[in-house]
Order: sequence, then C-alpha cells, then structure tokens
Amino acid sequence: MQLEATSIFKTYEKRVPALVDISFHLDQKGIFSLIGENGAGKTTLVRILCTQLLPTSGSAMIDGLDVVLDAKQIRERIAAVPQEARAVPWMTPVQTITAYLMYRGYTHADAVQRAIDTIRKLGMEKIENQKNRKLSGGQKRKVLVATVLASEADIIFLDEPSTGLDYISRKELWGLFTSMKSERSIILTTHYLEEAEELATSIAILNKGKLVGFGSMEDLRKLSKYPYSIKVSSPNFEFDEDTGEAIHLPDGVTQIFTYESNVHKLVNNLISRGLRFSVQEISLNTIFENIIYGGSNR
Repeated sequence: MQLEATSIFKTYEKRVPALVDISFHLDQKGIFSLIGENGAGKTTLVRILCTQLLPTSGSAMIDGLDVVLDAKQIRERIAAVPQEARAVPWMTPVQTITAYLMYRGYTHADAVQRAIDTIRKLGMEKIENQKNRKLSGGQKRKVLVATVLASEADIIFLDEPSTGLDYISRKELWGLFTSMKSERSIILTTHYLEEAEELATSIAILNKGKLVGFGSMEDLRKLSKYPYSIKVSSPNFEFDEDTGEAIHLPDGVTQIFTYESNVHKLVNNLISRGLRFSVQEISLNTIFENIIYGGSNR
C-alpha cells in the first residue's frame, strides 16, 4: 500500500482545527498505527482517508487514487470498522457477516459461504450461530473484524477496535490482527501504546491535530537521545542534571531520561532515599510521554 498525505487541514464549525498541516508518505504492507490523546485528530484523519469526510484543504492518495476525486474506486478496495460500530444484537455472527457481504455485492450463497469460512478460519465456530447479544465484548469485536476480513478488501481501517476490552480480549484481537497483516494493509487507531508497539510496522503520533512523530519504532527511538527511562513516584524529585533530563507527568511522576552509564548511580540514589521507581529501555510509552509532555529531546 502506498499512502500519501499532503498538507491536510481539517477545520470544523466555529473554526475548531482538528488537523493541522498533516503530511507523510508510507509505502509498505503491514499495520500503520495512529496514536494520540483524545481529540488528537486520529478519527478525523481516518475518516478522511477512508472517504467518509472531506478535508478542508490538502490531499491524500491511496495507491495513486485521490480520496476525494476517486472515492468510489477507493471504497471498492477498503473496508472499515468505525469506532462507534456495534454488532446488531438480534443477529448471529454468520448473519452479520452475510448481510455485510451482500451489501458489498456478493450473492447470498457466496456471502454465507465466505462468512462460515472466515468464522471457522478464526476459530469462532462455537459462536457462529449464537445471537450477538449473548457474546462477550471481545467476541463482539472479533465478529466486526471478521466482517471486514471476509470481504476482499485489501486495505482495512480499524478505529480503536480494542477500546474498553480487558487485557485477555485485547491479546486475542492482537493475534487476529497479526494473522491479517501479511495479507492486508491495516490502518489502526488505538489508545493502547503497547498495542501499537506490539503490532505496528509504522506509527504516527498526533498531538492537537499535528503530526509530531512518524516512522518505525527504530525511527521514533531516535527522537530521544537517551536510551533509558527512570520513572520516579515523586513530583519534586531533584537530580544532577549532568546525568540526563527530566519531565514531570500529569500523574505526579517524574520521568528521567538518561544514559546506561548513569542508571546505576541514579538507582542507588533512589534506593538510599526510599523512593519508588522503575527502570526501562525507551519504549513507545516513554517516547510518547516525552513528545507530549516534554519535547526537549526532540
């Protein structure tokens, strides 16, 4: 999949900016994840890319097709599970998928067969004829993902599909997404940073409508010059600035970015003062916090 955005702006009524000059180029298969806080612009960007919303200005291309001028052609190639999507309570998974496929133009016989084949491929045959209202939250989400997977769409949009699910249900969905990414291109928005780090080939970080980070995990790690992070459960922790840099997070935690050579010294200091702390290599979580709440290391 080739995906290119050029200076996309989106402004809602009362001149509220949702997206500000979004530009990037992506040329790969796999999972492209959009992350950011509530209101960062993730859903707005996804809706523009999947032809549901017009940009105020700028353009986006998918495999050479313009999302505005060539919307009909793009819709034939994509499938989407929007954030607000819910499985119809009185339908079964087989009926849900069959109805969706018939809407896309499949015959009833073909739609039923593809629905059954997809459900069984995903190991969901035990629930294929149960009413959706009787399924767990994770099972309902899997039905929605199975619905788009059953289509021949080669680009799939998933807008926060795992929000509200427990950890086990999220992990089950992760396995499903992993099995899909070798065959389809997936554009995934998520609130769970570990989900993006675990699954995504490329990641875009949005903050207040602006693109503030883009690339692979290796690319994003370069946004911080420090390889280690120490989180201290104290909002007023003071340390020798020669050992690194610190930011203060909204939850009262001080996050220190430092080099490996300084970790031992800092840990001994924290232990001697009886402070609670954790040490880890730079992860997407620490990169995100540094970009959103710090910014000095970019």
